[in-house]
Amino acid sequence: MSEPEQTPLDQAKRFSVDNYAYRSAPRLGVRGWLRWGWRQVTSMRLALVLLLMLGLAAIPGSLLPQWPTNGAKTQSFIDNNPGIGPWLDHVGLLDVFGSAWFTSIYVLLFLSLIGCIIPRAVAHGKAARVPVASAPSSLARYDGRLEASSPLSQAEAVAAVRAWGRGHLVWGWLTGYRVRVDERTARDGTPQVAVALEQGSLREWGNLVFHTALVGLLCALAFGSAYTYRGQAIVVEGQTFTNAAVEYDSFSAGRLFDPAWLKPFTLTLDKFVPVFDLTGRPVSFTAHVTYAKPGKAAEDATIKVNHPLGIDGGNIYLQGNGYAPMLTVRDAAGNVAFSGPTPFLPQDGVYTSTGVVKVPDVTSGPQIGLVGTLYPTAAQAADGTVSSVNPQAVNPVMLLTAYKGDLGLDTGIPQNVYQLDQTKLTQVLGDDGKPLVIDITLGQTVTLPDGLGTVTWDSLPRFVALDLRADPSLPWVLGMALAVLLGIAVSLFAPRRRLWLVFTHSEDGDVPGGRTLVEAAALAPPHDEAAARALASALAVSAGLPVPRPSARQEE
Repeated sequence: MSEPEQTPLDQAKRFSVDNYAYRSAPRLGVRGWLRWGWRQVTSMRLALVLLLMLGLAAIPGSLLPQWPTNGAKTQSFIDNNPGIGPWLDHVGLLDVFGSAWFTSIYVLLFLSLIGCIIPRAVAHGKAARVPVASAPSSLARYDGRLEASSPLSQAEAVAAVRAWGRGHLVWGWLTGYRVRVDERTARDGTPQVAVALEQGSLREWGNLVFHTALVGLLCALAFGSAYTYRGQAIVVEGQTFTNAAVEYDSFSAGRLFDPAWLKPFTLTLDKFVPVFDLTGRPVSFTAHVTYAKPGKAAEDATIKVNHPLGIDGGNIYLQGNGYAPMLTVRDAAGNVAFSGPTPFLPQDGVYTSTGVVKVPDVTSGPQIGLVGTLYPTAAQAADGTVSSVNPQAVNPVMLLTAYKGDLGLDTGIPQNVYQLDQTKLTQVLGDDGKPLVIDITLGQTVTLPDGLGTVTWDSLPRFVALDLRADPSLPWVLGMALAVLLGIAVSLFAPRRRLWLVFTHSEDGDVPGGRTLVEAAALAPPHDEAAARALASALAVSAGLPVPRPSARQEE
């Protein structure tokens, strides 16, 4: 059965609705589909959708632990949530900003903004070169039309309005008016001079600045994520920290950052001074440090909460603090198997702290593990329980439980320094056959049962947790963010208006040389209340009165 004959109207309808209704209809082809895809990507609607998607996609990065910022916490989250944790990690929700889907949104938004900026900039450049439209032949039909008589000559009045409209010599091209002057003849044959003033390019400039700054902001964020680095380290009083990747307890960097680029310096924690009020509430924390760079003299400095120390483009923040008991453990042969400070992590506001001491280097006998709880100001309740009543070390007491066996440090599997793997360990028992709990005070030495050796509590220094961050993109991010705000503000609030003034010479017998009659009108959006004031100012200038030039103050 043959196809019905197509009328021109049917062809037009079918062609506009379905390009493939007939085999004879033209196809888009690869080039056409690419052009269509590019138009979709560069549309403002898609840019807004992508911007919204980018904001929504960033939400999991602030709600869930992330591998680049805290690997230990992320692994703990996966272990504690065996059902959903591995799935979240598989889809990239535990590394949001490094995931493929987040990067795809980022790149598409970048391309969309570029596609919006280029044609807009070209169109704005062409529009800027188009001459200002001439004044209408009649201003009588415009609301708010004004008339005045000027003592200036026609040429003087026109020159005054031209100078006023162009504004400041330096930035008048941005905030002033574009001016056009035409000599013409009225319908009755009277010679006139028409001045047209147009303002609105500032609005478009603001739009371009907004989009360009948004692209710059994306570039700055991408640069920062590639070249930033961050490290955390615990430093005990009297110890020195060296700025090297291996010296950090945890270190993360951008994909393009080389740890060899770290600038060398040393930082020594001379003293940590905490201040608490009478109720034990913290008042201030101050770390007194000494830092030195190669070839330069050492300098003293302080680090406080929210007052970091800036060194070589990075900032060192005070993130935490606590106690690090100095313990000496001797093995069964009487040799020192361990000696040094061990950071204990605070568990509450009165610095009840827990920590682990691992003693693998024994000359004889099994390896030793100690799990301790530190009470800075110990107090015993009526039921015999011990607790701390003050964060300061007024009456420090430590309770230790001991383990013996294989610590598992030779397996090559990384371990948490604050946890003791008890898989191959046996808890040491007391004489009564119950798990041994050692009550030790500062300066005391206790003997471990089963001939394991002794433990001495030598001193109680404090430690600080330092966080070094360096992001070379921060100044650019700040600058671009401010430019985004400036651009959007200008594009929203900058006026778009036209002013027209028509000058006609009038012979007045009372004035030598006659007068100049001025007729003025304005065309502006209804919400632009400043247009009437600008028109009145232009009319006053034409009369020789002193009026400020056009500025942001007049546009408010």
